[in-house]
Amino acid sequence: MRTRKLLAMAALLGLTGLAGALYHNNDTSADDVADHGVTAATANPADPAAIARGAYISIQGDCAACHTAPGGKPFAGGYGLQTPFGVIYSTNITPDTKTGIGDWTERDFFRAVRHGKHKNGQFLYPAMPYNAYVHINDNDMHDLWAYIRSLQPIDQTAPPNTLGFPYNIRLAMLGWNLLYFDNSLYQVDPSQSEQWNRGRYLVDGAGHCASCHTPKNLLGGDTRRYLQGAEVAGAHAPEITGDHYRGLGAWSAEQLKSYLKTGSNHQAVASGSMAEVIEYSTQHLSDPDLAAIAHYLQSIPGSQTTKPKALAASSSVMRRGARVYEHNCMACHNVDGEGIQGMVTAFADNPGIRAPSHSSLIGAVLTGSRAAITENNVTGAGMPPFDWKLNDQDIAAVLTYVRNSWGNAASEVRQKDVQRARETLARMPPLRSSF
Repeated sequence: MRTRKLLAMAALLGLTGLAGALYHNNDTSADDVADHGVTAATANPADPAAIARGAYISIQGDCAACHTAPGGKPFAGGYGLQTPFGVIYSTNITPDTKTGIGDWTERDFFRAVRHGKHKNGQFLYPAMPYNAYVHINDNDMHDLWAYIRSLQPIDQTAPPNTLGFPYNIRLAMLGWNLLYFDNSLYQVDPSQSEQWNRGRYLVDGAGHCASCHTPKNLLGGDTRRYLQGAEVAGAHAPEITGDHYRGLGAWSAEQLKSYLKTGSNHQAVASGSMAEVIEYSTQHLSDPDLAAIAHYLQSIPGSQTTKPKALAASSSVMRRGARVYEHNCMACHNVDGEGIQGMVTAFADNPGIRAPSHSSLIGAVLTGSRAAITENNVTGAGMPPFDWKLNDQDIAAVLTYVRNSWGNAASEVRQKDVQRARETLARMPPLRSSF
């Protein structure tokens, strides 16, 4: 009898805890500060200063990149976000009353952005990174709303998502939120500097950097390896912590700011999805905000990787890779892998080259790439695809050579890795920034 009572009490405590967690994760009372009377389409003049500030918040959040289809009208939606579970199409967030959010109030907008709740009560998928945007403070949200209301209404309906069962069941997001959504507003750390706190606010909030740079589990939730690199749509988003071997620790703050502002620095040239982030977002951030981001990122210890031993230059794969490099890569990347500053990535002593994953390198060789085009770097140099010229064994060899030369040491790229990537990439649509 006593055992039954203890089990019943344990079950009751468990259910109470679960109910409390569900209540916490579904509590949207923080959004009650927003107006619930005026809709987005209501023709009330907004404060021009608030609109300008809101435009800057939109840039921080990279809203236009995801809510604009290739060749489409800004913020009208239709951009297909590739996920392991299918394609999720972004929605129209212009003040159009039929296909956009024209009949939404400010509170409806707050609940969607910070809590992943549609006006009709449906759960949003975390492809819309509300688990990061929950950290955006009230003032910034008010300004963002003023800006969104000022947009030109556009009549455009997004295509239907292609999620298969059971991922197409939105109610399942209730469980996902319970596991992975921390329903907490941003809290300043009084032990850190104002610059550090500003950097964390931007990185963890509007910037939603963890969405790409933190590894995910099988359900798409963040793991504990915060900003230590992750696979995103067939490519690798590298570690962006202060780790010296695989992260940003070896760069100076100015070099990191240059990368975010211009798309390149002494070593790296942004391409692929990161080029989009720089083109739409970070190049437009203020210098103090870029400095704050750099300061915060480089303060994170990260993976604290121990440098492995490089493959011997005399090995057969390294000798083959050296020949392929000389005939196909040296003209641009140079004899000692030093690249061309601002145009061509330098391979020498490059943390991105020696990342644990080589998917981005394989993708660049197979499909080519284009550098970010910014106000400070308008050329956007491109790399042509080599899928037609190099076979899988040659690509594996040359990448192994690059990953184990000029101060780099990393795992060997296998022929089967290239073959698998060739098959996968052939089925994927190109990025806006592909060559």
